[in-house]
Amino acid sequence: MTLLPTINQPFSPWSLGAPLYMPSNRLDILDCANGEKFTILRSMIFCTEDAVSHTELDSCIRHLGLCLQGFKDSPKRLRFIRARNPDTLARLLDLPDIEKIDGFVLPKFNIKEFHPYFDQLQGTAFKVMPTLETQDVFDQQAMIELRQALLQDDIFQRILMLRIGGNDLMNLLGIRRPRSFTLYETPIGNVISQLVTIFKPHGFSLSAPVFEYLDDTLTLQKEIQLDLAHGLTGKTAIHPIQISAIESCYTVDSEDYEMALRIVDQSAPAVFKMHNAMCEVATHQEWAKDIINRFLCYGINNKDLLKKGFAEFL
Repeated sequence: MTLLPTINQPFSPWSLGAPLYMPSNRLDILDCANGEKFTILRSMIFCTEDAVSHTELDSCIRHLGLCLQGFKDSPKRLRFIRARNPDTLARLLDLPDIEKIDGFVLPKFNIKEFHPYFDQLQGTAFKVMPTLETQDVFDQQAMIELRQALLQDDIFQRILMLRIGGNDLMNLLGIRRPRSFTLYETPIGNVISQLVTIFKPHGFSLSAPVFEYLDDTLTLQKEIQLDLAHGLTGKTAIHPIQISAIESCYTVDSEDYEMALRIVDQSAPAVFKMHNAMCEVATHQEWAKDIINRFLCYGINNKDLLKKGFAEFL
């Protein structure tokens, strides 16, 4: 069965993979940006905010300006800069060759920062990923107000996804995720659920927050499964060793892929049974499209390929 051409969207949030944050004063920025280092990276975010101190900001911006001159066209790698604040965004926009990046991450984003950020981006082609990580995130009405502002046509088309700042939100609560606990076993789990129900029905994608421990792959994998169950994509990597661990979890089960293809098939009945599951075209359509877009980026997972290969051998 072939894929329907209407499935592939102009931009799929799955294209971001596991974005890697890196301080903007790294000496190897050019190598990372041009694919000569960390070749598996699909997207990267050069940070001028939390990853660098205030005293380093000026030198970081100068360093980025020098590196931008050597950025090569890289359609398979998405490159962003996290601006420290609207004033920093203004300085970044003034850099020669700034058009070589794909867009900006806008930290500490709320309704107060809406115009200071977006007024500067008018007339540019930059895409953005606002980060929800302030006290307003705990206020449902504030998030609804922010959603309505972001739904303006000229704004909405700029937004690749909304990022959820898990560590900043936990900092506001004075807590830190314990080892061997997923984020969903902390108060932030309820916050994520609320953000999903506020934003996703209106066409926004949301990112999965970072997992800060590098020596606990089992809990990371468990958390990613919960990310997926909440409809989150693009889990941020804080170290290169997390990239393959995250993206391997984004591969698709063969049975899910087969069901998704059948659901989007125009000849499919309204309701049918497949792989011992009820499939309903009307209610599973968006899930099916998402599974197919995910497959186009990551393919079928290894365990299913091994299982199928073993069955054929028998």
